[in-house]
Amino acid sequence: MQSEDAVKALFEKFKHLNILIIGDVMIDAYIWGKVERISPEAPVPVVLVNKKNNRLGGAANVALNIKALGANPILCSVVGDDEKAGTFTQMLESNEMFTGGILKSTHRTTTTKFRIIGNNVQMLRVDEEIETNLSDHDFEDFTRLLQRILSENKIDGIIFQDYDKGVISPALIDAVNEMASLKNIPISVDPKKRNFGYYQNLKLFKPNLKELREGLGLGFDKQDLANLRKAVQMIHEKQNIEIVLATLSEEGVFISRRKEDQTYEDYHVPAHLRSIADVSGAGDTVVSVASLCLALGLSLQEIAAFSNLAGGHVCESVGVVPVDRDKLYNEMISLNF
Repeated sequence: MQSEDAVKALFEKFKHLNILIIGDVMIDAYIWGKVERISPEAPVPVVLVNKKNNRLGGAANVALNIKALGANPILCSVVGDDEKAGTFTQMLESNEMFTGGILKSTHRTTTTKFRIIGNNVQMLRVDEEIETNLSDHDFEDFTRLLQRILSENKIDGIIFQDYDKGVISPALIDAVNEMASLKNIPISVDPKKRNFGYYQNLKLFKPNLKELREGLGLGFDKQDLANLRKAVQMIHEKQNIEIVLATLSEEGVFISRRKEDQTYEDYHVPAHLRSIADVSGAGDTVVSVASLCLALGLSLQEIAAFSNLAGGHVCESVGVVPVDRDKLYNEMISLNF
């Protein structure tokens, strides 16, 4: 556990970190309204709109989390050459974030997820997206962009934020792995099913329970720690991952490290009691905090505890939101972290 001075020092250290985030970005578009009647055309509620807003989503929400914690995010992705891409870039600029890592492509659509919220309950989601891998031309342009950014900046950590929308592919994973290994930069991954097994020889792997079960083709309950431990150790062995951080929703997180002598160190950190409004974006927050802690060389228990606390925080808000730095700081102090 850490004293108040130690927590303050930790947040100060975050300010000196540059984190490269690579992955699928999107706009989370929210339409808020009130429901008072059912449509006469079909048995569906009618939402009377009173507010609309756009938020940065996907890998961009990871960048927001990194920035909220005081570090410097460098976001890299491929979007469409369309109106939504302009909206996306404007949102990055309004959040004072680097826009030079965003590649526009005439072969892509800027992913947008429209969420209809009636009486503070999500009632429908409509997605605009392309899920195919990047074209050869876009892949070459994007890898050159990544090479330039890595050569021109001090990078303390890399995050693959994968939403299965096509930006990340096995070829890109290999290319970035090679670039990072030359500079000894740790890579963290928030995986999805399509590329799950292609993430190999990396520092930290953060699946949720659904991704873990689907990626390994296994079935077990989140309270079954014995089989969870076996599944996590399979990832260590099959994919040569040093640290696996599995998020377990209301059961907290499970973290495991394979040590040099091929033995394991692991911990289960229970979730804190909260009023849960929406779990959207919690995984983005967890991988952000874990990656910052990893870059600073914190212990396994500290990585799990801080990430678990931050992930729970964002679940108290409706919609995808980054962590609130001051609230997290104050809770860490009150809990004697």
